[in-house]
Amino acid sequence: MTVFLLAIGAACCLGLGFVLQQHAAQRAPRDDLLHWRLLLDLMRMPDWLLGIAFMIGGQVLSALALDHGEVSLVEPLLATSLVFAMLLARVLTGQSLGRSGWGGVVLIAVGVTAFIVSGRPQGGEPPESQLRYWLVFGIVAGLALILVSAARRMPLLEEATLLALAAGLLYGLQDALTRSVFEKLDVDGLTAVLATWQPYTILAIGVVGLLLVQSAFEAAPLRMSLPALTAAQPLTGIACAVGFLGDQVRVTPAALAGQAAGLLAIVIGVVLIGRHPAMPGSS
Repeated sequence: MTVFLLAIGAACCLGLGFVLQQHAAQRAPRDDLLHWRLLLDLMRMPDWLLGIAFMIGGQVLSALALDHGEVSLVEPLLATSLVFAMLLARVLTGQSLGRSGWGGVVLIAVGVTAFIVSGRPQGGEPPESQLRYWLVFGIVAGLALILVSAARRMPLLEEATLLALAAGLLYGLQDALTRSVFEKLDVDGLTAVLATWQPYTILAIGVVGLLLVQSAFEAAPLRMSLPALTAAQPLTGIACAVGFLGDQVRVTPAALAGQAAGLLAIVIGVVLIGRHPAMPGSS
């Protein structure tokens, strides 16, 4: 129950934070896209700072959730952040949820439940070989780099989606690394953790991810970026957790079918909500 409450609290803060950040980022100069000065310009906007405060609160709560539970359990719950973003966007736009909005909410809730019940995620022992660790790390980082490179040659709407996908990949990797840091902290203590590369990599990923997300928010309406971000992060986090943290899920045919159906429902629900008229910038 503790993990559930922490993850849902994190999702709430993240969803509210994303809407406030996009509300500010769309007013930033277009020339700031993918430049560090974008963050400097946004720091002058009170609504962006409030959004960042919500996001930091969400990241703290998600880190606590990851300390108490497996990544493959926490990540699907974090996907509900889009539901809370939808609720705030509804306040800003004055539009009701309607069938598609409520359908997306139901699909996300059912998908999260189906994945958890079918997979029964639980912790395990990380693989002894570091090859899988670096292989998964390299694949995720490489895919993010490819997406960013491709985004720069795309129209703004498509660029926003690709940048958000890249940020989602990095945030999923960051969540898995955060879990590994807490595991090492529990065993070896703070001094040993600070002597490793993981904490500094988590910080670097957070900064790069923040720039990508804000650039995506600036480039296009929230519906073009937030669904991609919300879908990519949990899928990547689960893949990383299974790949190099040793998280285990049930692998019977029925369990795999339930997990696949749950993840598909989450993705479809995310897309439905992200394209709902209540999302800022939707038509």
